[in-house]
Amino acid sequence: MSNAQGREESAPIPTDTIARDARIDSAPRSANQPHRIVVVGGGAGGLELVTRLGDKLGKSRQAHVTLVDRMPTHIWKPLLHEVAAGSMDPNTHQLEYVAQARWHHFEFQQGELTGIDRARKVIHVAACVDQDGEELLPARDLPYDTLVLAIGCVTHFFNVPGAAEHAIALDTVDQAERFRRKLIAACVRAQNGRGRTGEDGRPRVDVAIIGAGATGVELSAELRNTAHVLNAYGLHQLDPRRDVRIHIVEAGPRILPALSERVSAETTKLLRKLDVDVFTSERVTEVTSDAVLTASGKHVDADLTVWAAGITAPGVLRTLGLPVSKMGQIVVGPTLQSEVDPDIFAFGDCAAAPWPEKQTSVPPRAQAAHQQATFLYDAMRARLAGKPLPRFGFKDFGSLVSLGHFSAVGSLMGGLIGGSMFIEGLMARFMYTSLYRMHVMALHGAIGMGLDTVTHWLRSKTSPRVKLH
Repeated sequence: MSNAQGREESAPIPTDTIARDARIDSAPRSANQPHRIVVVGGGAGGLELVTRLGDKLGKSRQAHVTLVDRMPTHIWKPLLHEVAAGSMDPNTHQLEYVAQARWHHFEFQQGELTGIDRARKVIHVAACVDQDGEELLPARDLPYDTLVLAIGCVTHFFNVPGAAEHAIALDTVDQAERFRRKLIAACVRAQNGRGRTGEDGRPRVDVAIIGAGATGVELSAELRNTAHVLNAYGLHQLDPRRDVRIHIVEAGPRILPALSERVSAETTKLLRKLDVDVFTSERVTEVTSDAVLTASGKHVDADLTVWAAGITAPGVLRTLGLPVSKMGQIVVGPTLQSEVDPDIFAFGDCAAAPWPEKQTSVPPRAQAAHQQATFLYDAMRARLAGKPLPRFGFKDFGSLVSLGHFSAVGSLMGGLIGGSMFIEGLMARFMYTSLYRMHVMALHGAIGMGLDTVTHWLRSKTSPRVKLH
């Protein structure tokens, strides 16, 4: 769940950090130097891990902890659909890695992972450039004694013609912001007669969302709310339900295929109440600049198209000389160590970790990354103490899907409730919000989380419900 991969322009980072980073060498560690732990990927799991390791091992100089990520800031990836819909301003929720590193006694290195030299025990990090293409940081080799890979996943377009060119993925803040700006522009054009018209002659904006997993479903509900808010603020005079059409196109027989049939059915009902068109068993065969085409011959109009149909591991993982799964994930054992190198760990979406109870791999969910980060914190301490490593066991606590201001649905699982329990409405919304608050608490502590919650509540009282510019 990280933004560690890909080649996007990077924002500048402070001059003192650049100077310090440039002095890093790859010499072997001497006997009196602390153990070097390098974590690649500052997503939810990676950032939680380095924060805890820095507080415990970095502060006491038992280890030198380094975080590597290609971007200078962190945002919780499950929030990106809210950024895309404009219901969340990313500037108020992003966290500067440099600041977090100073507060929690670890080092931040900005750059993209390009390779590993396992013999020398160094990773290769690409150069960083600014928005004008000027080099900020040179390509570097960073030494490690223990390496942890947490670089997340990227969008999988499945080689569908036109998908990469005409559909917007939601892997990064920049992509989410790009979609939001294009949505507002499409609405403004439509009301001024510059867009398409429906069969009734009225101006119309069509948004197609390909993929009905959690991201696609949550985005559709947020977009319905956005249409209402944009109308209320006068950015367009379109009817929020009749003139702004939202379509979900899913290849499988039902939406939310990873969740229970009951959650899927209840969510479908809620979406239809919001006038969201739900098309299932429709495999997309082509994406054009103004439409989505399916294998059955369906033609779905689309002024904007979002691709949320699947994920895959970053391509760099296949070049590292480590065993990978069919999805390109690093294959790890019960201790989350690579099968061929005990000094390399992997977790989160980029790792294929065993889940013996289900005879499969741990699913790519935020709760799994959080549990694995907690596990690795204990494992790193045991490793430095020369103790045997524990074995990771995933506990599925269920899944929740937010429908924005309208509702939330999901299922809770675990020993306390004796199985699975379906929840919806206010309770589900509270539980969904709590997931993010738990992440904030892991990064800032209970007091910091409380202050953050109050700050955002106060800001919401003086800000529009949707980012309008």
